[in-house]
Amino acid sequence: MSDVRILLGTLAATAVLLSIYWMLQARRQTRSIAAGREPRPKRIALVALVGVATNFFDTLGIGSFATTTSAFRLFGLVSDELIPGTLIVGQAIPVVMQALLFISAIPVDSRQLAMLVAACVAGGWIGAGIVASLSRRMLQFGMGTALLAAALFMLLGMLGLFPSGGTALALRPSALALAIGINFLLGALLTLGIGNYAPSLILFSLLGMDPRAAFPIMMGSGAFVATIAGVRFVSTGRLDRNAALGLTVGGVPGVVLAVWVVKSLPLVFLRELVLVVVLYTSAMLFRSAVRAEPESLQIDLSGR
Repeated sequence: MSDVRILLGTLAATAVLLSIYWMLQARRQTRSIAAGREPRPKRIALVALVGVATNFFDTLGIGSFATTTSAFRLFGLVSDELIPGTLIVGQAIPVVMQALLFISAIPVDSRQLAMLVAACVAGGWIGAGIVASLSRRMLQFGMGTALLAAALFMLLGMLGLFPSGGTALALRPSALALAIGINFLLGALLTLGIGNYAPSLILFSLLGMDPRAAFPIMMGSGAFVATIAGVRFVSTGRLDRNAALGLTVGGVPGVVLAVWVVKSLPLVFLRELVLVVVLYTSAMLFRSAVRAEPESLQIDLSGR
């Protein structure tokens, strides 16, 4: 129990760290806006509504990266090259809420949970550095591939092709070593917009765990990656801070709402709709990447 409390406390601390750093950077950027060097806030209310919907779906297991990317592109809310950072930072606090709820409610080996979360965080830290240096065209290809992967996992789930899983709440040593390696990779891919929920469900089910035990692992991993990698995105300024704020403001009530209705909401139609939107958005990203000229992005590392 004490290990779980330490993990929960650490998770809450990372969320506070991101919030404070984000606030300090926002104050610096506000001065730049006053000087006319940055664009004015855009459609925060609409982004907040997107945050409510996508985090509602996220808590239900559908995921938020693909759906949020689709909404951003559909309404022209965020430039393609700013989407990864905006997603990571804006969804961080809502995902922390999910993690706190699931880690508290579902029993799982606390030491293995900490090891798996640490591996995912390490991957996310490295991945965030790589994504921050990519060009617009490379990000379009990367996110297009990410959405195709997400669509594949959604389709497998809709067809009932996920492995049924076992009943274990802990992994054997050999399985744990494999899971740590894969969780490192999933952490890195998170920063490209490939959500870790569906891959984690498949991974831990194949390794013989009770599928329910995957929830605290995958949500804890995602929360730590989002908060820690979010600090790197904030420091580089590689995000739309107003859109990220809108996601956070809308995402928190979205999570709370989903907790109350998760057991009764019919998801078949929603999953089919999300699949169509994700496939369409992926195709549009690939088309934009193919038509675009290679372009190197100039990042202001001072954060101003």
